[in-house]
Amino acid sequence: MIKKKLEDALNKQSSHEAYASSSYLAMASWCEKEGLRGCAEFFYAQSEEERGHLLKLVKYINEAGGHAQVSAVSAPANSYKNLQEVFKTGLEQEMGVTQDINKIVELALQEKDYAAFTFLQWYVQEQVEEENLFRLTLDIIKLAGKEDRSWLLVDKEIGALKDEEEKEEE
Repeated sequence: MIKKKLEDALNKQSSHEAYASSSYLAMASWCEKEGLRGCAEFFYAQSEEERGHLLKLVKYINEAGGHAQVSAVSAPANSYKNLQEVFKTGLEQEMGVTQDINKIVELALQEKDYAAFTFLQWYVQEQVEEENLFRLTLDIIKLAGKEDRSWLLVDKEIGALKDEEEKEEE
């Protein structure tokens, strides 16, 4: 049976995952509006992935004898100055999630809940991959510079990143 303190922390994290999904959906919409179809697809995929993270948490909490709580999330930003700001916001969001996951891992160890600790290892590794992915996108944007002509190439490269990641996972 999951301890209440850990259940509460995991429920809070599920809310963070729901916000991330909503945030990435808003980023996808902004990119699509700007004509950046590859980046829009990147963020649509990110949104779906975050929803999967949420579902995984909900199912774990319930299977561990707790009660997963679904809460409302605040509205994410819907507009950005430029593409770099969009991806920088995504990286900052992922870095925050990493900190949150690490705190929950620490709590699981303090509570001697080794099942939760083991479950959370997937999230620890996932966060390494997520942060790396966003750093890579920011590197691509930086390399492209400020010339408008380069944005088509940036959009194409970023759009291909999720496809490459999915192939590696297979």
